[in-house]
Amino acid sequence: MKKILTLSCVLLGLLSRPAVFAADSPINHPSAPVSPTANDSAEEAAPIKGKAYAPTVYPTNVRVEPDVNYLGTGRSERADIYSPLQMPKDVRLPAILIIHGGGFNDGDKARPREINFCTNLVSQGYVCMSINYRLRKKAGDVTWPQSLYDAKTAVRWLRKNAERLGIDPDRIGVMGGSAGGNLAAMLALTQPKDGFDLPEPYGGFSSAVSCGVDFYGAVKLTDYHDMKMFNQTRAEVPELYLKASPVTYAHKTAAPMLIVHGTADMTVPPSQSEALAEALEKAGAEHELIIIPGAAHTFNLQPPQRDLRPLVFRFFDRHLKGKSGLAHSASTGNSANNIVTP
Repeated sequence: MKKILTLSCVLLGLLSRPAVFAADSPINHPSAPVSPTANDSAEEAAPIKGKAYAPTVYPTNVRVEPDVNYLGTGRSERADIYSPLQMPKDVRLPAILIIHGGGFNDGDKARPREINFCTNLVSQGYVCMSINYRLRKKAGDVTWPQSLYDAKTAVRWLRKNAERLGIDPDRIGVMGGSAGGNLAAMLALTQPKDGFDLPEPYGGFSSAVSCGVDFYGAVKLTDYHDMKMFNQTRAEVPELYLKASPVTYAHKTAAPMLIVHGTADMTVPPSQSEALAEALEKAGAEHELIIIPGAAHTFNLQPPQRDLRPLVFRFFDRHLKGKSGLAHSASTGNSANNIVTP
């Protein structure tokens, strides 16, 4: 079913109270809440030689626990935990895992786009976990499926630490942009039978999520380009590219998905998101595809074309606040392809 969806801009009140940080992690404090631009992420295809990023400036209107070791001994990648300044005493909040982009070669948990995602979601009563994961750092590195294992480990870590974090372990969603969108979709669609759930660490906890949001991710890698994370071409190992493609795992009871893409994306073509929506439609899975005219790659929740906060808030509220548990109701005909009009 196709329909035209017009979104209204919603102005969010931002708190001005100071953030609370870990005592051993020096952080630059801004004098006002961070307001990242729409196209602030790293170039997605590969690291840029000599490209420098300003020191991380975390927002002051949320609590941030930076550089948490979620992968265990021997791993240097860390996570940032975002939560409201005042956590409710008698209510567990839903949690959302945030996965950065960067073509699986670059990116960071604390780039402006990821901070934008986290800060806005925390303002709506969510706890967010923004992660770093295994990236390709030199020629010959094979980093997939370790990047996917890391993302699944993050979900299990959230469940293991649910009491300390004040979250509901049965209400966890995921969101990512570009490469992070691919991983978010993989978390939403894969099942234990697909073979991506390792016994350690935290093997006693599920990596299932209740819903997922994919911003402009490459999700059908057989129709994309050769990926350095495999260190092999599509012609050499087509089955590997298929295995790393979320479209492969579409099934009727998959976690509901929101897919967002811009028509001006020159890095990942909109046909990638359309392919995922088509696969989910065919499977009878609950999903929504939003195409934004004129939007390029790497936008956050506030691109110049349209404020996407109401759309994303509504999606997470429906699936993480409207019900609890990991069960998903999906049936043929409950999907929609939407165009956000100016």
